[in-house]
Amino acid sequence: MLDSKGFDLWADGYDKSVGLSDEENVYPFAGYREILNRIYNTVLVRKNAVVCDIGFGTGVLTSRLADAGCEVWGQDFSAEMLKIASRKMPSAHLFRGDFSKGLAAELCQNTYDFIIATYSLHHLTDPEKVELIKTMKALLKPDGAILIGDVMFETRAELTRCREEAGDEWDDEEIYIVTEELGSAIPNLEFTQISHCAGVLTIHK
Repeated sequence: MLDSKGFDLWADGYDKSVGLSDEENVYPFAGYREILNRIYNTVLVRKNAVVCDIGFGTGVLTSRLADAGCEVWGQDFSAEMLKIASRKMPSAHLFRGDFSKGLAAELCQNTYDFIIATYSLHHLTDPEKVELIKTMKALLKPDGAILIGDVMFETRAELTRCREEAGDEWDDEEIYIVTEELGSAIPNLEFTQISHCAGVLTIHK
């Protein structure tokens, strides 16, 4: 698992390395573009949506949302990725911080139509994920939703199969969502599988 300095070093080549994995349809980023497009189109159904991105990285998705008229807020722990994202969307409200230790105070003073997290929550343990999701749900507007796009699986058996196929490429330090297990703590999950190793999880207010 990379720490914030690791992500700082990776920042310049991040988008390219993700794209190569997606194009080759291999773990971990198979389905990446489709996941981002699906979340993008879901958000844009609501005109001028207020969006909070948890772990926005280089702003690949949120910069497009900002260009489309959304009000963008967000948090990431990499100073270099924050710089890159800020250049792409200078009007966004972006804060640096480790979301495993909670959300920035500024984010918690607002409410959102959508809270999104793409390829970021796998750095949290399952209890940390549950705690963060509960915090995020409290910040949603009455008809809001959380949209999580990441490496995730419906069942533990599907995760095991992917791990065996990935072999040495599998990252044992990352903790992927298994929706049937998360559902016991967070009810009413909607999971849409996009590739053999990833999908979109929707959680309504």
